[in-house]
Amino acid sequence: MLWGYAMISIDESKCCYCGGCVSLCPADALYLAETRLHVREDCLDCGDCIVACPTGALSLTPAPVARQQPCRRSYDVVVVGSGPAGATAARFAAERGLSVLLVDRRQEIGSPVQCAEGVGHEMLAPFIEPDARWISATIRRARIVALGHSRADMTLGTENAIGYVLERRVFDRVLAERAVAAGTEVMVKTQATGLLWEDSTVRGVQLVTPTGQCEVEAKIVIGADGVGALIGRWGGLDTRLPARDLMTCAQYLLAGIDIDPECTCYYIGEQVAPGGYAWIFPKGERRANVGLGVQADLAKVTPLEYLNRFIADQRTLAQGYPVSLIVGGVPVALTPGQIVSDGLMLVGDAARQVDPLTGGGITSGMSAGRIAAEVASEAIAAGNTSAAFLRRYEARWAETLGRKMVRNYRLRERFPPGKRDDSRFLQVFAMAVGGTK
Repeated sequence: MLWGYAMISIDESKCCYCGGCVSLCPADALYLAETRLHVREDCLDCGDCIVACPTGALSLTPAPVARQQPCRRSYDVVVVGSGPAGATAARFAAERGLSVLLVDRRQEIGSPVQCAEGVGHEMLAPFIEPDARWISATIRRARIVALGHSRADMTLGTENAIGYVLERRVFDRVLAERAVAAGTEVMVKTQATGLLWEDSTVRGVQLVTPTGQCEVEAKIVIGADGVGALIGRWGGLDTRLPARDLMTCAQYLLAGIDIDPECTCYYIGEQVAPGGYAWIFPKGERRANVGLGVQADLAKVTPLEYLNRFIADQRTLAQGYPVSLIVGGVPVALTPGQIVSDGLMLVGDAARQVDPLTGGGITSGMSAGRIAAEVASEAIAAGNTSAAFLRRYEARWAETLGRKMVRNYRLRERFPPGKRDDSRFLQVFAMAVGGTK
């Protein structure tokens, strides 16, 4: 035993949670939980695990953030977050000749998945040609079931494919590869920890990488960091969400179930998912994403408990086995009045560019990413990255998909929870999920 040292310490900015250290531990003091490595109190401090770590994340002394002199790099645009919105923004900015850096806190782009993975063909096609590599199922029908006072069950369909259930782990990676092909540089397992400022203008980002700190200068920073929207907060933008405009969600990937492989199903009812709905999205080979979203201020139990109840009440689903579980939050708010500041723009979930009726945000985020890239290119060409110039992005969003989002938010307000088994709401919801296209 080694004496005089602290317990094994983990530098999470370096840890890749590969599990090699767990296999060497003689006291079973190390274990993985989700994407985190933990050390139990009965650790022997023997140090055996250190030799197994491929990134140097383990030590016998507390692991401070690296203190070496920060590196300095410079780009036209830095995009924080490599989801569909961020990767699309990076791609279109690079295609316009800008130098672009795309950073993501995850070690693997596309994982873990935090999405039901459904998307419409019409909105997706302008960005990327559908490819069997990242399509789990082609959807031709949508079934909507209301479980309230006036029970209703409608199935809508079309001869043409109305949508797909994606394999987001592959899809997101392909989008990032498209951005790289256009000239974007990518850094993974890289956490943004703050912004760089020049007077009152954003001029870059502070990063922590597996090898240390890094300050990256940029003429424009695009925040695509999801529902948390830390980039926006640091930039002085109000991205707070009231509880009524946040859906808390839980989803299993269920295997071994017999369902229609070309039909998505939606269940609306306050007993099933207060303020939201449950879904079944087929993924082929007798698998499906089965989940639900609950309005945050209406939940009486956790979303996972609602989900377990829903599955237990559906005989077909109850026969299946969960092979993965994801949880998360989805904004169903209006896009804030200000999603730009001097040198900064927000896209995707960070800008609340999500359909308030369905919670779908993949293609709307991609649309926003393209618009942001166009305006970034214009701003840099003009030598003007002020908020006044960047508001062109806000205006173009408002004139296009923003109108649909405002309309759907008003419809959501018109049919509050408890009144969504109304036939008029079901028709509206059917249009929103694409069942009538």
